Amino acid sequence: MKRLMTALLGASLLTTPAAFAQSAWTGGDGQPTTPLACSGESPAPEPGEYNGGTPTNAPDRKGKDIKVVDIPKLVGVGYFASTSSGMAEAAKELGSVAVSTDGPTRANIDEQITFIDNYITSGVDGILYAANDPVAIAPVLKKALDAGINVVGYDADAQADARQWFVNQALPNGVAKAMMDQLAKEIGEEGSFAIVTSTFTTPNQARWISEMQAYTEKCHPKLKFLETVEAQEDNILSFNQAQTLINKYGDELKGILGMTSVATPAAAEAVQQNGLCGKVSVVGLALPNAMKPYINSDCIQSTILWNTVDLGYAAVEVMRQVADGTLKPGDKTVKAGRLGELPIVNQSQVLLGQPKIFTKADINDFDF
Repeated sequence: MKRLMTALLGASLLTTPAAFAQSAWTGGDGQPTTPLACSGESPAPEPGEYNGGTPTNAPDRKGKDIKVVDIPKLVGVGYFASTSSGMAEAAKELGSVAVSTDGPTRANIDEQITFIDNYITSGVDGILYAANDPVAIAPVLKKALDAGINVVGYDADAQADARQWFVNQALPNGVAKAMMDQLAKEIGEEGSFAIVTSTFTTPNQARWISEMQAYTEKCHPKLKFLETVEAQEDNILSFNQAQTLINKYGDELKGILGMTSVATPAAAEAVQQNGLCGKVSVVGLALPNAMKPYINSDCIQSTILWNTVDLGYAAVEVMRQVADGTLKPGDKTVKAGRLGELPIVNQSQVLLGQPKIFTKADINDFDF
């Protein structure tokens, strides 16, 4: 009976376009969405009431030298190498922060938890993290708070009460708008596309995908979503997954959305190797340096990102102010060195800014 119901449901979806169009995209987090307006700019949301955590019996660190460890999703990839360089820049400017980067060589939440736990035991003043899983990482971050350690996230958040502040590179609905507007521009309003992401539990990517679905249904309703595949932020697997999509969908595939700085250039390489430049667009998040060969050769039109060096820089600036007690619940902005004042949004997030679309016209002006 179960098989029969499944078959009937599948047949229903295949024969009812409206039902298919409204089905959830794979890879989203299923949480409520706030799609932006289809045209014009939307103001940043009000900060709201603080919902972050608080360290237990934290020592007085105001103005004192502090030791901070950065534990990203993984080490050995360009994205987190660039955030790390921004952290080093801020630490040097401040002169009172010693920051080091350590972490797993693959995007594995269990390994990331072990790294954090080890640094809680060895003793640090602050932990910076980019979460592989927002729920699974929460207990060990709360353990850090209970030990009096300052905890600040960046790039990919955890549950809010498991850290004090999160430095958000861009609001999820802003990323969604930039990605889907650019995709529609490149493949047309009725093109079909697929997504290459890291994992379905990676918090920022899952949030982006949910917002992308909501924005697309509102502003580009005739675009056709095919599927989302996972690639673990691994270069070879990302290439292979893009290749699989190309083989599976053939001429129907007009675009690939890359949700990671690894997946996007790997998808571009797959498109190039298959002789599909100009036929299959790759729109995604990637470091400009990784995409320059494909954009400068006119194989790919664009890449989308924020300044990852600035993201790491802002994270250390926020950590310093958290340790000093100068960033407090209720504040509406925070001073972030050369970046000036950054707005506080979503109760306990510091917003870096809006995503930028890099094209052949300006990509060579950036070096990260």
